[in-house]
Amino acid sequence: MRGLLRAIILLLVRLYGARRARQASRRRTTATGEPHNLRILLLRPDHLGDLVLTTPVLHTLRQRLPGAHVTMAVGPWSSEVVARHPDLNRAMTLPFPGFTRAPQRALAPYILLFRAAQQLRRASYDLAINLRPDFWWGAALLYLAAIPRRIGYGLQPGTPFLTDTLPFHTPELATVSNLRLASAALRSLGREPLPEPFTPQDYPLDYHPTGEEQRQVAERLAGAGIDETTPLIVIHPGAGAAIKLWRADGWAFCANTLPARLTFDAPARIILTGSRNERPLLEDIARGMQEAPLMLTDLTVGQLAALLGRAKLVLGVDNGPLHIAVAQGTPTLSLFGPTDPRIFGPWGNPERHRVLASTYRCPTCPAIPCGRLDIPPRDLPAHPCVRKLTDQDVLTAAESLL
Repeated sequence: MRGLLRAIILLLVRLYGARRARQASRRRTTATGEPHNLRILLLRPDHLGDLVLTTPVLHTLRQRLPGAHVTMAVGPWSSEVVARHPDLNRAMTLPFPGFTRAPQRALAPYILLFRAAQQLRRASYDLAINLRPDFWWGAALLYLAAIPRRIGYGLQPGTPFLTDTLPFHTPELATVSNLRLASAALRSLGREPLPEPFTPQDYPLDYHPTGEEQRQVAERLAGAGIDETTPLIVIHPGAGAAIKLWRADGWAFCANTLPARLTFDAPARIILTGSRNERPLLEDIARGMQEAPLMLTDLTVGQLAALLGRAKLVLGVDNGPLHIAVAQGTPTLSLFGPTDPRIFGPWGNPERHRVLASTYRCPTCPAIPCGRLDIPPRDLPAHPCVRKLTDQDVLTAAESLL
């Protein structure tokens, strides 16, 4: 039924947007594309980590088109990453369907599509980039908004709504995929494409805390008896999908063992971080620890970045905070199971950022990694891929970073 509804909506979009698309085509032929006139819209509906992986695009566009007005539309769940980004003129939020974790009525995504398109038409954007490769809803939004140049990957059913498409090659790191689209956008404006290969050294992640956020975190740590000379090891064990999680007893083993195995000038402290909803997971880990950790579940994204920047090492699963740690230059160890580190792995110096990926294929999955994140709680015991990583493997990988 949902498939039929989507097919009907796609047909309506094509019919309703045809006239506006012709208008947009005429605008494209007359647009000068001069930097001081150019209005650019970027779409990225994803959650925290994907937004951090997109930040090199923002700085690159600002360098190449210094006078352009650049807006980025993101979900409210990840807006903190770009709300104050120096290379953006505006960050706007949309509750993109398929990414909000709240239940939605069947027609809600399509009502939002037409309303949001009407809003975007008033802004008269000259160029838009659909940064999510398989996001047909975003491609349809740009089409209905009558934006003359619409850049994205040529994946169905969104391809007909774009004016310039690239072939999608996977697996490829998400940041590289984003930069390819930025390069295509520059080419569509008659400018030089970005030089390749794309590397973290040339296109680094760009998210940093403010001085005030650093001060707030320093005060918080001082209140827990942690001064500036205390080495910190941060474990962020949570993720948006339960299938990504490792074992609480494994994290406790690492927390008990690492401080004695790593050589610092002073005894290291373990800090567990997470959202308020992840507090039970942190408490489960803490029960297995020999020394009580500091647990922080109320930090803003900026404060979390300040804390991770203070750390000697950050450990976790495939999650956004690990990418924030990479952006701070802090060594990281990321545990992967169902998701592909060739796409979602760290964008940084491989000598400072390691991935430990499970090779265990769950019996009902076609491959490892399988990409399946919507496993219901009752089926989690039958999908132990990331939990098959051994305590010693994780410990050894963490030690090798330091």
